[in-house]
Amino acid sequence: MNSEIESLSQDKTLRHYELVLMVHPDQSEQVPGMIDRCKTFVLNRKGLVHRVEDWGRRQLAFPILKISKAHYLLFNIECDSKDLDELDHSFKFNDAIIRHLCLKVTGVPTGSSPMMKIVQKEESKKSEVDA
Repeated sequence: MNSEIESLSQDKTLRHYELVLMVHPDQSEQVPGMIDRCKTFVLNRKGLVHRVEDWGRRQLAFPILKISKAHYLLFNIECDSKDLDELDHSFKFNDAIIRHLCLKVTGVPTGSSPMMKIVQKEESKKSEVDA
């Protein structure tokens, strides 16, 4: 009985977050490892990963640290605020991550993000041109 109450109280502390990472373009080969580490971090702390999207390399609106492109990643996760703070702290000291943004959102996302739809459309146009 006590374990049921503890699990319910722990579930109330979980929040939904949308996390966007901008990875240095020279570090693009490390992206699959970053995705795995982030997912493992959240899952090991009894969180949930609802969606992971790799948007690929995209042009920046303005140069950051004299870099004009970045590799974008999107995560929709559900975790405790303490775990999110620890994850945020790890991003600050990772040289491969140029910028990151974490937003608190309501509810679980459904379907692809609007940006992923644009990426998919661009890929389909590119494949039509190649064919």
